[in-house]
Amino acid sequence: MPFRGPFCRSGGAPKVLSKVFQRLSMYDIKWIRENTAVFDGGRRRRGLEPLSEKLLALDDARKAAIASMQAAQERRNAASKEIGQAMAAKDAARADALKAEVAELKTRMCEMEVAEKAAIAALDAALSEIPNTPLAEVPEGKDEHDNVETRRIGAPRQFADGFTPKEHFEIGEALGLMDFEAASRMSGARFVVLKGALARMERALMQFMLDLHTEQNGYTEVNPPLLVRDDAMYGTAQLPKFRDDQFRAGDDFWLIPTAEVSLTNLVREQILDDSTLPLRVTAGTQCFRLEAGSAGRDTRGMIRQHQFAKVELVSITRPEESLAEHERMTACAEEVLKRLGLHYRVMTLCTGDMGFASQKTYDLEVWLPGQKDGDVQGRFREISSCSVCGDFQARRMNARYRPAGEKTTRFVHTLNGSGIAVGRALVAVLENYQNEDGSVTVPDVLRPYMGGLEKITKAG
Repeated sequence: MPFRGPFCRSGGAPKVLSKVFQRLSMYDIKWIRENTAVFDGGRRRRGLEPLSEKLLALDDARKAAIASMQAAQERRNAASKEIGQAMAAKDAARADALKAEVAELKTRMCEMEVAEKAAIAALDAALSEIPNTPLAEVPEGKDEHDNVETRRIGAPRQFADGFTPKEHFEIGEALGLMDFEAASRMSGARFVVLKGALARMERALMQFMLDLHTEQNGYTEVNPPLLVRDDAMYGTAQLPKFRDDQFRAGDDFWLIPTAEVSLTNLVREQILDDSTLPLRVTAGTQCFRLEAGSAGRDTRGMIRQHQFAKVELVSITRPEESLAEHERMTACAEEVLKRLGLHYRVMTLCTGDMGFASQKTYDLEVWLPGQKDGDVQGRFREISSCSVCGDFQARRMNARYRPAGEKTTRFVHTLNGSGIAVGRALVAVLENYQNEDGSVTVPDVLRPYMGGLEKITKAG
C-alpha cells in the first residue's frame, strides 16, 4: 500500500483512525478472493455465516479508494507541470485555470485520503475479528459435547469404601492452608491465599514442570514481561475480539492472560534464520483473566480465578513441521501428568469449541474425584490446552523466516500449550492424593522440591 500523505492538515482527517487495526491481519484478502469456497467452508464448520462476499466488497471499496487517490495525485502532478508550460508560453488564462484545478484537487485529495483510510480500516477491522480456519481433520461440532476423546491414560484412584472424596477447597480449608475469605477481603471473588505447605507445593509444581521442560523436553526457559502493549495482544489475537476478557493496566499496558502472549511475541516483526527453527520456549508466570464470560461458573475454589500460575509452552516452526510439533508439544504436557501419577484423557476439540486462533486443539482433562458430574462422583476437567495456529498469529505479528538457500521469506507457524496450569495441577494433586484423615500425600516427583516432605497435615 503506497504512502503519499498526509494531504490533510489541521481541520482535516484524523491522523490515526484505529491504533489496533493498523497492523497485519491473519487473512490475506487475495487468498480469500482466490479461495472463497475454502474460506466460507471453514466458517460454516465453526457454525458461522459465510463472509467472503462482504469482505470482497470491502476490498473492492479499498481498491477503488486507492485508485481514485492515485488518479488524483497523477493529475495534480501533471497539472503542476502544465502550469509551468503555460507560464512559459505566457498563456495566463490557462495557467490560472490550471492553478484553480490544482487547488481543487488538493481539497478533494484531503477528502479522498479520509475515505481511503476509512476503507482500509474497515477491511482490517473485519479481517481482525475472523477466527482461524480449522484443519480438515478437526471434528465438526457445536460445543464441548461434540469433542472427541483421543486416548485415556491411567485409571481413577480407588478410595476406601464409605469414603467420599472431598473437593480441593474443602481439603485446603480443613488443612488451614487455603483461605478464600482473606483473599476476598482484599481482592474480591476469584482469588485465593495459599499458606505453608500448599504455597510451597504450588511453587514446587512450577519448578518441577520447568525443570522437566528445559532439561528433558528441549525448551529454553524465559522470564518475560507480564505487562504488554496493544500490539502484542493483537499479535496473539486477544485483541480486538476478546478485549472484555482482559485486565487493562493503565493507558498503555495489559496484564497477560497467558505467557503465550509474551513468548510468541518474541518473534514479532522478525525474520528468523532457518537454522534457528524450531524455536521452543517456556515460562512459568502469573496470568490474569477477567473471566467475563464465566459468571456463575466455578465460583468456589481454584478452578477459575482472576490470577493464576501457569507454565506455558510455545513453539515457532517451519510450516511443514507444525503438525508434528503439535503432537510433540502435547506429549510434553502429558508427561507432567504421567509423572504426577494423575489419570487423564486427551480430547480433540470440535470446530465449535476450539479457540479463536487455533487450527486444531488438544485438551488434556485430568480426573478430579472430589467433583461431581450430575449425580456421578468424579469428573474430568481441563488442565492443559495445546494448539497449532498455522500462520494466523505470524501474519498478525509479521513474523517470518528465510528458508535455507532462498531469498524470499515465509511466515512461521506458531504453537502454544499449557505445560501445565499450575493451580489446576495443585487441585488435582489435592483431590487425588487426599487421605481419609484429611492429610494429603505428596507425590514422589514433588518431594525433592518440598524439602523431602511426604505428607501435608493440618497447620498448627
